[in-house]
Amino acid sequence: MTSNDAGLAVPDWPTSFHTFRMPRMVGGVLYEHGHRMMAGFTILLTLGITIFTLMVDRRKWMKRLAIGAFATIIVQAILGGVTVLHLLPPMVSTAHAIVGQTFFCISVAIALLTGRKYTGEVERTAVDRRKPSLINLTLLSVLVLYVQLALGGMFRHKGMSWEPHVFNAAVVAIVLTWTSIRVLSYYSQVESLKRPAVMMLGLVMVQLCLGFISFLTKIVWGRDAVQPEPFMVWSTVAHVAVGALLLATAVVLAIQAWRHVPVLGEERVSKGVKAVTA
Repeated sequence: MTSNDAGLAVPDWPTSFHTFRMPRMVGGVLYEHGHRMMAGFTILLTLGITIFTLMVDRRKWMKRLAIGAFATIIVQAILGGVTVLHLLPPMVSTAHAIVGQTFFCISVAIALLTGRKYTGEVERTAVDRRKPSLINLTLLSVLVLYVQLALGGMFRHKGMSWEPHVFNAAVVAIVLTWTSIRVLSYYSQVESLKRPAVMMLGLVMVQLCLGFISFLTKIVWGRDAVQPEPFMVWSTVAHVAVGALLLATAVVLAIQAWRHVPVLGEERVSKGVKAVTA
């Protein structure tokens, strides 16, 4: 929607052209109203998952997570309305983007934590003696990705120049590569850690390429374009989508690191543990 400059194709909210009836899905209305329809459908699905979790799951923290998912998407919907009613202020539009990806990460976490492999007790087979610890590295990865998301959102919504987002991409690449290599070097025997680490490393490479292509199409070649060109739109959309996947993968890796790799000194490491040393 943003890539097609369709953010204000429907100028009111929560109605569309002052009615709840379906408007003509032409031009930017197709993207803007289609976005709202998908949002409404997602809210209903999330409400269903939340009710089901409250009724079936016995874990209190899982119930809180489900309620958190529903609360997050409601906040997301309200931010979407506020940004339309106030003519797309960059701060609000960026907050809309951040909350949206946060909801995506919570949804991925719920899918992970309700899987069959997660319901049983986990035998921790490794201990972390290195500094910074793997858990801290994964949390740092999530943090730098959120910073990058905020910088990218501000640039995308015309609240900031492109330089901070591009320069911070180098920081993101270094931190995420560091985290992935730490996992692959010392915890490759733990499949639940290895898979997200490999995926994160691969996504970093893809994301850097997509970022470069987006930069060329939007900043270098498309600077004076009256309307967004298709290649510009698709490269930007792919860049945003892979960014969301990268953030969700970092969150999964953080959860798995907390689950499988206690830091030195914890007593929950089972007997016969393989201690990973510096």
